[in-house]
Amino acid sequence: MSHLALYTFGVLKSPLSDAAPLTREFYDIGGAVYRKMSQHPGYLAHAEAVDGGPGELFGADWGAWGGFAVPSWYGKGRTAETTALATTLSLWTGLRPAFDAIYTGLHREALNRRYDWFERTGKPNYVFWWVSDGGIPTWQDGVSKLQHLHDHGSAPHAFTFHDSFAPDGTPARIKDIGQKSDRGRSQGSLVHGADG
Repeated sequence: MSHLALYTFGVLKSPLSDAAPLTREFYDIGGAVYRKMSQHPGYLAHAEAVDGGPGELFGADWGAWGGFAVPSWYGKGRTAETTALATTLSLWTGLRPAFDAIYTGLHREALNRRYDWFERTGKPNYVFWWVSDGGIPTWQDGVSKLQHLHDHGSAPHAFTFHDSFAPDGTPARIKDIGQKSDRGRSQGSLVHGADG
């Protein structure tokens, strides 16, 4: 059985160490969102540093998730004081559970406010791919998949909710993707999309 890997990446307007209220708010909401998402049905695991404090992403030991990596378009700091990014690497049982987790509760609220915290880069902010049961995706896998998505669009080995694929490589569709929400926007456009 395959599991779904999800890599997300965003460039923050301010470093995580910034004491400004908006940055603190993002940090606090992010922690709460992570706790809630980890309790969602279909969630399996996410990359956590074995050591290192808040903001120490680049030098931390990530165990089986591999060395920390970011896309080439990230041009801000790489120390605990200057890092201005938010990124996740997680495993899910499938597309529907991931979709449901992203569009409920605190995470949905945070998505609606993402431009309070994140820069509009014009680059994709997330990518999915399938891994074999027991497989652990690495940070470098996520960066490579996101770069492929940016350069070539969705494919069976690097895709989005809108253009998704089953583990066997055939196109897949999730009910409700692209349907109009009660606010008249396409639900799919609220996902970590390419700043859309």
